Amino acid sequence: MTDEDLKGLRAAIQLLENPSLAARLAAIIGKPIELIGLALPASASKIVAAATTKALEAALQVALRTMQNKPEAGSHLLHKVLATAAGAVGGSLGLASAPIELPISTVIMIRSIADIARSEGENLADPDTALACIQVFALSGREGPADASESGYFAARALLARSVTEAARFIATTGVVEEGAPVLVRFLTQVASRFGVVVTQKLAAQTVPIIGALGGAAVNYAFIDHFQDIARGHFAIRRLERAYGKEVVRAEYDRVREELAPKREAQLVG
Repeated sequence: MTDEDLKGLRAAIQLLENPSLAARLAAIIGKPIELIGLALPASASKIVAAATTKALEAALQVALRTMQNKPEAGSHLLHKVLATAAGAVGGSLGLASAPIELPISTVIMIRSIADIARSEGENLADPDTALACIQVFALSGREGPADASESGYFAARALLARSVTEAARFIATTGVVEEGAPVLVRFLTQVASRFGVVVTQKLAAQTVPIIGALGGAAVNYAFIDHFQDIARGHFAIRRLERAYGKEVVRAEYDRVREELAPKREAQLVG
């Protein structure tokens, strides 16, 4: 790898191995997000499941049908502004707004993620790229630390690999996106199970009584910024894989990750 690509790999690892949405939300609301989550009503899990599924279905339709392979300069900030506005509405209305607000925020985010993919050389006309954009939503929903011998990022990709391949083959073969097609349902279900962890954190923060519209906007800003970071890391890795091959990139990823581990631990202790 060139020095420039190694630098890019290091930056990607920092983004992918340090998901910090919970910490950012805790800073916004002034207390650990886990404690807030415990106070959510019993109906919250059903609301999260329904809203997450609806959001990902809408995002998949956008990713496969309406995005074109044309650059849109300066769109990252616009997407953050739009998502922040949607969060302000969600913050003022609370948990009940999730089935409406989350799909809107997720569609805004998928467009931002697609811009990042394009900037790393991806072709948005390729179904595999569209599915990789949706895959971003599954790359930060970890429950506990990753196994020491298996990177959390690559573990998540491995879990989704078969369903991504099958869904991409189905779309390429049929040329259509059939709602309810088993291969697409399986893919979205896998993504939703991990995305739902992060959505629960977001909704928990937005349901704090004192959060209101301003806090809801801050939560959504942190939400989209988090996934933009994950997308930057994810598509940087995919670009390097196209240049050097998956095995080479994985080996370098693991080496650099171990090299950076002491710094990450020091940051956590600090």
